[in-house]
Amino acid sequence: MPGHHHHHDYSAKNIKAAFFLNLFFAFVELAGGIYTNSVAIISDAIHDLGDSLSLGVAWYFQKIARKGRTDDYSYGYKRFTVLGAIINAIVLTVGSIIVMIEAVPRLFNPVMPDATGMIYLSVLGIAVNGIAAFRLSHGKSINEKVVFLHLLEDILGWGATLIVAITLQYRAIPVLDPILSLLISAYILYNVFRNLRQSINIILQGTPPEIDPAEIHEKLRAFSDVQDIHDCHVWSMDGRYHVLSVHVVLNEHKSMEELAELKKQIKATLKESHIDHVTLEFEVEEEECEPC
Repeated sequence: MPGHHHHHDYSAKNIKAAFFLNLFFAFVELAGGIYTNSVAIISDAIHDLGDSLSLGVAWYFQKIARKGRTDDYSYGYKRFTVLGAIINAIVLTVGSIIVMIEAVPRLFNPVMPDATGMIYLSVLGIAVNGIAAFRLSHGKSINEKVVFLHLLEDILGWGATLIVAITLQYRAIPVLDPILSLLISAYILYNVFRNLRQSINIILQGTPPEIDPAEIHEKLRAFSDVQDIHDCHVWSMDGRYHVLSVHVVLNEHKSMEELAELKKQIKATLKESHIDHVTLEFEVEEEECEPC
């Protein structure tokens, strides 16, 4: 469909623009943080660098989403986003720890940063992230919506930095800079470990948190033709696209037409439970079955 491809191209262009804006500004603010001697600015730079990596991954997968499945990747490229998330988590963790090592001594021996430079960088940070967020504010794809929320977080972070910078302009309270830096780093690490836990659960093919296996059992057993189910496995490709395979024990033998209709009904029911891909194996009670 031409319209569908046009939307994909537009989404990819929006994310591409946000990626280059963020990446460029992450290095600008890193240099600015060193110049103004502000660990809070450097913390924001690390945060923006992490978001740039997320944007890069989102842009890449928005582009290749149209490729679909291949012989090498029969489920498509969805799980590559998890790999990107893990790489991103490692970069953010290392960066945040380095910043915290620098910030902690400043709690006891505060160093006055260049407040005027901090104000300029904060305003620039709000403007750059605001432009990127505006481009994605009307996005329809999941990628665009997730990235938009990331950018809003950045704007709030820069807003906090601006408030601290203005305060430092009028009051000599240099300890505010390392305190803000540690708060930003703690916030980054909190999100990193939360996302990392989700990524590890996906890689280990754990049951998605929003899926209740007991509810699935109950729904399938509610079909009059179904006597029992077993070997029910649920996992996620990327945290959003969920897969299920299950053995369905029937009350009696069915024709191919009857099985096709039952399969259609079961898949429609599981779709309501956010299961996107379903593999069913039908069998009768006396049939010998090896558990998977």
